[in-house]
Amino acid sequence: MSPDTLFQRITEYANRADPYPLYAELRGNGVTRQEGGSYLVGSYHDIAALLHDPRISSDSRNRADPDTVPLLRRGPQPAAFIGLDDPEHDRLRRIAMRPFGPPHSPGRIDALSTEITRVADELADAFRDRGRVDVVEDFAYPLPVTVICRLLGVPHADVPRIRGWTNEVIASVDPAPGKDEEDRREAGLQARQAMGAYLGDLADKRRTDPSDDMLSALVHDSGPDGRLTRGELMATATLLLIAGHETTVNLITNGALTLLRDPEARRRLREDPGLMPGAVEELLRYEPPVHLLPQRTPLADVEVSGVTIPKGAPLVLVLASGNRDPERFDAPDRFDPSREDNQHFGFGGGVHNCFGAPLARLETQLALRTLLPGLEGFQLAEDPPPYRRSPILRGPRHLRIERASGA
Repeated sequence: MSPDTLFQRITEYANRADPYPLYAELRGNGVTRQEGGSYLVGSYHDIAALLHDPRISSDSRNRADPDTVPLLRRGPQPAAFIGLDDPEHDRLRRIAMRPFGPPHSPGRIDALSTEITRVADELADAFRDRGRVDVVEDFAYPLPVTVICRLLGVPHADVPRIRGWTNEVIASVDPAPGKDEEDRREAGLQARQAMGAYLGDLADKRRTDPSDDMLSALVHDSGPDGRLTRGELMATATLLLIAGHETTVNLITNGALTLLRDPEARRRLREDPGLMPGAVEELLRYEPPVHLLPQRTPLADVEVSGVTIPKGAPLVLVLASGNRDPERFDAPDRFDPSREDNQHFGFGGGVHNCFGAPLARLETQLALRTLLPGLEGFQLAEDPPPYRRSPILRGPRHLRIERASGA
């Protein structure tokens, strides 16, 4: 098929369960211009170079065609720092990082280990004697959403509202066109504004009644970069809440699916628990939670592998394709928990590398360590499982497993 339809085919839901043949086709064709005018990049070395290239903008307002600026950039709430360039991005990111981890809050993530393990054990115990389990609903979703809500200071009773808003936001950034596209984006905008307003009100309460959560820290921080405005706090907290659990849900679920399909890997991890940190790194390469970065824009004409990408053109970096590039990784389609030299794109790269990576790594290691014994005696009820619609944040919507006969 024509390479200028690759983005269309990658984003089609029919290919969600196995996009990897399309990624191989992309790498074989090099940098390709798509029917809509965007440019697709899928090789490891090209992606790595572009992630560190200061001429590549994360701010979609730099697009040559203003109609391609996402709807979520519009409205009264400012953009989160993930969609900004330096110096604005750097200032907001530094403020957000101060209460999150080193060097200003070095013990915050490590201190969560006991709590994460306790929550994981409770969730696993609840279905240990059942004959049928949905790993997403019963384990992979409630664990990280509980952790991020407690970290930020969001009451657990409000988790259903958070989930509803998050689903609308994620659906709204689906790049696949459809007859309901504008409705999805409008719903996403409204959900983002509602979540921001909710978190802003919660932060206002922390001004007079502070706690030990991150919202309190952000409200009262008077570091060298100044304080967040109320709008900046709303946008930052919304980003932290969504990104702080959505990607980890996918990572845990993809990990469980991979291990259910690979009995030998399960055996190795049971016999040598010390392999788990490396296994999580391999999962980030092999089945990453984020497959595409669809909102990059060159600030000048940029040549990539002999192709000139013009200033202002939409640029899509297919991170999951780079993670399976045989020019960078030996046997890239094999899951190897002991793989060395594993510099994957599981958390992006460059100045926008995910600063929540330490928390995601810790949660996934502890989650899979807890889940692993319980997987014995279970088998997939359906393979492939039903996937979520998003080609960006890719993972099963459900992962139903059932006890094997005689187990």
